[in-house]
Amino acid sequence: MHQRIDRDVGADRIVAQLAYRYDGQFDRDRIDTLFHDSYDRLADTARVTVFLPTLAEKLTVQRLDALAQADGKIAKRVPEILFVCVGNAGRSQIAAALARHHAGTRVHIRTAGSSPHEEIYPEVEQIMTDTGLSLAEEFPKPLTNEVLAAADVVVTMGCGEHCPVLPGRRYEDWPIADPAGQPAARIRAIRDDIDHHVHALLAELLPTSI
Repeated sequence: MHQRIDRDVGADRIVAQLAYRYDGQFDRDRIDTLFHDSYDRLADTARVTVFLPTLAEKLTVQRLDALAQADGKIAKRVPEILFVCVGNAGRSQIAAALARHHAGTRVHIRTAGSSPHEEIYPEVEQIMTDTGLSLAEEFPKPLTNEVLAAADVVVTMGCGEHCPVLPGRRYEDWPIADPAGQPAARIRAIRDDIDHHVHALLAELLPTSI
């Protein structure tokens, strides 16, 4: 069991900043609970903890934004797509990067893992960098109720029964091979397979734009 973040190293500051940012939407206690839950979830797989407060803050922001959308506190302006795989370290990150590249701000993308890994696979990062798409700002995130509830389309890749299903969402399961430990040529083929699926999905969601 991981210890909660020491409040002397900035947790109170982070929660206070988030409380100011989401004033009128969520109270401080709710934000505090989500922040420490995010920290604990990320700590479960982390070997290096120095960046955990920053990553927990980013995850908390994503969860609060998703919760605000699901609760109708902020309007959805574009379709919300959630890409999910087991580790959120390969397939879902590739799909998200390609969807953002092709659709820009016409869709909003989130990713998650049913059992998130510590970091994105380095070989996947390299292939995407070679493609011209950086994953440097991304990190594996747990699948939470907030992001699931906010999604219009949930795309799963390999997580099977570990991916929960909520009524009212559109679900797609893409039969994509896991890139973990694969040679570069195989990962490029997986990337191209995902790209084909992404194009087809965006063509349905944005028929006049893609």
